[in-house]
Amino acid sequence: MKKRCSWCTEDPIYIDYHDNEWGIPVHNDIHLFEMLTLEGAQAGLSWLTILRKRENYRKAFDGFRPELIANYDSKKIKELLNNPGIIRNRAKIEAAIHNARNVLKIQDESGSLDSFLWSLVGGKPVQNTWKSSKEIPGQTKESDLMSRELKRRDFKFVGSKICYAFMQAVGMVNDHEVSCFCYERVKKLRKG
Repeated sequence: MKKRCSWCTEDPIYIDYHDNEWGIPVHNDIHLFEMLTLEGAQAGLSWLTILRKRENYRKAFDGFRPELIANYDSKKIKELLNNPGIIRNRAKIEAAIHNARNVLKIQDESGSLDSFLWSLVGGKPVQNTWKSSKEIPGQTKESDLMSRELKRRDFKFVGSKICYAFMQAVGMVNDHEVSCFCYERVKKLRKG
């Protein structure tokens, strides 16, 4: 039987996410925006709740294409608030729209969301060596920096803890426990 990180439950959705996505470096703007949006939606809830609603989110939010979401109006917000397939929280929905507009600004200024976000970790994943999930911090100086930079650009739902969970999810840090079968595989994906 494969040894996984201790936080991974027996839920098949969680196992698939852990084994095939969590910690693998992402450089696609749409996927990065999706994960930033979902991490914000997760605030106060379990990640498994969000994973179970992820396909509904993708449909409801036009595949997380920021150029479409940036144009959502009050009619679309009402539609989203009535969608039982997503978290129906007005602040989180409005934050996703607001953040989409800010992603477009970053793309204009920096060329891509990818280059902007990855510059905050020096362009390559931070390689950690945790033996237990109890050692993994909830935030770091890098997530503090990301949070500050995003807030400076008027993003919402981007506190340091949300940013650190985002960084873990998109492979900006390798926080797989060293005993996890994914640890070495993800470590090899580190560039440079």
